[in-house]
Amino acid sequence: MKIIEKKENKIVFITQIEESLSNALRRYLNQIPIIAIDELEISKNDSPLYDETISHRVGLIPIKTKKNVSEKEEIKFKLNSKKEGFVYSEDLGGDEIVYGKIPITTLKKGQELEFVATAKVGKGSEHSKFSPGIMFHRNISEIIMDKEFYKDVREICPNKEIKEKGNKIIILDDQQKEVCDVCEGICERVGKSAETKPTKELIITIESFGQLEVEEIFEKSIEFLKKDLTEISKKLGK
Repeated sequence: MKIIEKKENKIVFITQIEESLSNALRRYLNQIPIIAIDELEISKNDSPLYDETISHRVGLIPIKTKKNVSEKEEIKFKLNSKKEGFVYSEDLGGDEIVYGKIPITTLKKGQELEFVATAKVGKGSEHSKFSPGIMFHRNISEIIMDKEFYKDVREICPNKEIKEKGNKIIILDDQQKEVCDVCEGICERVGKSAETKPTKELIITIESFGQLEVEEIFEKSIEFLKKDLTEISKKLGK
């Protein structure tokens, strides 16, 4: 495993695993328990948005989730805003709100929005508001071209490793930005084509919506996949 990019809510790495396993881990992101606002009791809404729209927008606000959150855990939020202008997620109060500047609605002078929100634990397989993030992958490929294009490729991709083999050059497409299209475009100018061969390695990207650290999302996905596979193995063994 080789990390090629790491940010606060994003990690990109190279690893050699089957695509089927990567897809399974991607799906199991939505089996991770996440806390999100699930109930809204609106007592006053003078804003231009319907109660249902307010509820939907508030439900999608990311809330920090403990690594080993209890399924019974609940968090209460209260909002009472009379200020003119935007009502933001930070107006809910509490340190649990991940991003404070998510707009909920807007109020004019003399208007008011008041509600009580209850956050509960759920899974992304039940509703997208419980999803902790996204994961996707692509194959690393070898691009094989005629040696005559060496200079063109080097000018466009100066940092790429280019291997020479007979009258051919081999470029490894092992970064986030694909170079396949670039190489194919170079060849097409003179009526030729580039050959692309997928390798056994994958570039995997995981992005967190903020409820959990990105590393925790990956670890939890593996944990819940292992748990279900163990259960299946036990049942098959009976």
